Amino acid sequence: QVHLVESGGGLVQAGGPLRLSCAASGRTFSSFTMGWFRQAPWKELDFVAAINRSGGTTYYADAVKGRFTISRDNAKNTVYLQKNSLQPEDTAVYYCAATVSSGSYYYLKEKRTYNYWGQGTQVTVSS
Repeated sequence: QVHLVESGGGLVQAGGPLRLSCAASGRTFSSFTMGWFRQAPWKELDFVAAINRSGGTTYYADAVKGRFTISRDNAKNTVYLQKNSLQPEDTAVYYCAATVSSGSYYYLKEKRTYNYWGQGTQVTVSS
């Protein structure tokens, strides 16, 4: 079992940065591949980014590539999502997720891959 708690959400102006954190407790954090997903109002849950156990490999959705950076600190049991150049279309509830599996981008972008989920944090980008 692993318990995930996101933080760092809030209201930000378009063009600004924001960093989300996801703190994990329970099983050894470094044994999990971590992902970030988001759900905008009236839309489905979409993949944002994923990072492998060591932090050496990252994956991004096309919509955020070049603007968002996923990273992790296994000593602090935390995964981060640094978001730059935010746009109103980035407004969503952001969720972190953990899986004991590893795999390719096409596997890690699927929400069914993940075993554990946080409660989400709201990010609102004003124009």
